[in-house]
Amino acid sequence: MSALTRPRETLSRTQRLRASGDFFRLKEQGKRHVQGCLIVNWQPSSSGHSPRLGVVTGRRIGGAVIRNRARRLLREVFRRNRFRMVPTLAVVLVARPSIATKEYRQVEYDFVEALRRARLLAPEPSVPPTLSSTGGPVPT
Repeated sequence: MSALTRPRETLSRTQRLRASGDFFRLKEQGKRHVQGCLIVNWQPSSSGHSPRLGVVTGRRIGGAVIRNRARRLLREVFRRNRFRMVPTLAVVLVARPSIATKEYRQVEYDFVEALRRARLLAPEPSVPPTLSSTGGPVPT
């Protein structure tokens, strides 16, 4: 790989929920948490894959342009935070009408807060603080 190319950061097929049965199963059997502009439905997945995502945007949100923007926001928030999540989860994000006026950072806050409250964030690795040349911890 050259210095100018970057690895693709898209969601692969194995990281997406596409079948209507998966969406229905998560809605009926999974757990649910409402936070701000989104609803998170989740269920532990039996596959050994990384977290899988499905996105739902209803017509109550707005026209096609607004619904597509909401889908892009939800996919991007998931993509950037999927490594912080507990592995082997199936997640469906449902956009609420308030997402139409939200910016990325607000949607990300709601997503991470929902994960935190639902206890779906992976534990942070405990790394001892680095010592400076003076012997004290390095400020971060």
